[in-house]
Amino acid sequence: MLSTYYLFIVLGVLAVVLLIEGLYLAWSSRRGAQARSIARRLEHLSASGPAEEIRRNLLKHRALSSAGWLDRLLLAIPRVHAMDRVLLQSGTRLSLGGLIGLTTAAYGAGVLFLVLLKLGATFALVAALPFGFVPLLFIINARQKRIDKIDAQLPDALDLIGRALRAGHAFQGALQMVGSESPEPVAGEFRTTFEEINFGVPLDTALMNLATRVPSNDLRYFVIAVLIHRETGGNLAELLDNLSHLMRERMKLKGTIAVLSAEGKLSAWILVIMPFALAAILNVLNPGFMEVLFLDPTGRQVVASSLVLMLVGVFWLWRITRIRV
Repeated sequence: MLSTYYLFIVLGVLAVVLLIEGLYLAWSSRRGAQARSIARRLEHLSASGPAEEIRRNLLKHRALSSAGWLDRLLLAIPRVHAMDRVLLQSGTRLSLGGLIGLTTAAYGAGVLFLVLLKLGATFALVAALPFGFVPLLFIINARQKRIDKIDAQLPDALDLIGRALRAGHAFQGALQMVGSESPEPVAGEFRTTFEEINFGVPLDTALMNLATRVPSNDLRYFVIAVLIHRETGGNLAELLDNLSHLMRERMKLKGTIAVLSAEGKLSAWILVIMPFALAAILNVLNPGFMEVLFLDPTGRQVVASSLVLMLVGVFWLWRITRIRV
């Protein structure tokens, strides 16, 4: 009888301990540190929602500079998140503070180069401005190359999703297969989308986030097709096959246009570089020969008019050779 009494006490104490443990686990799953960490990660991954919320999440979770004072200064600049998003889309590890540092260094190198050519300090400070845009142009070019690479890899990724759906896999499982078996960078974007869904983000929202992270028309076609299919139903595998075929045909047409417009682009580059190259060569061979263009008022008017006409010609050639498909 005494042993039964002690056993009842032990079981009662064990039940109370388990009840307290269960209550703690229930609280921890909703309000604990791990739950808050998951919520913060979801906010970081998510790129949808109002523009102000996007800006706040982006600036909160991604440092704009390694220096605290510069980071606070950049946060005060309007629409600074747009530039930081371009850096993210370019795939580079460069921060916005690093980009500003490279821009300043490139501008300083341009000023020094023009001063060494004996073009005058005042003229060098103004003429070296294009040198400062070189890092930004590099970032924009890297961003466009990454988007083009995703566009080139996307048809194969859609074919993989279609084969996975025919094999009986769920759509989320097909996204995971693309994230694990496809090459970068398309694998990383689909892997992020799968992780968002795995963390509880709705499929529609995760796909819209994918379209926001990668500003590609082909990828948007894929997102729109999947969203419409979720509303209307049908054979998603066949739809993705038709979409991948359409993307490949568009890529072939883009390649044909690039070949036909290559001569115009080469002419534009030659016409832009040749005047500056000849001016530099002439100034090195005969330093006093070019002074009339910068010291005489008529010469400065000629230089300004030439630069304006050059910009008009470059814009005109760019519009002629830029054909949208």
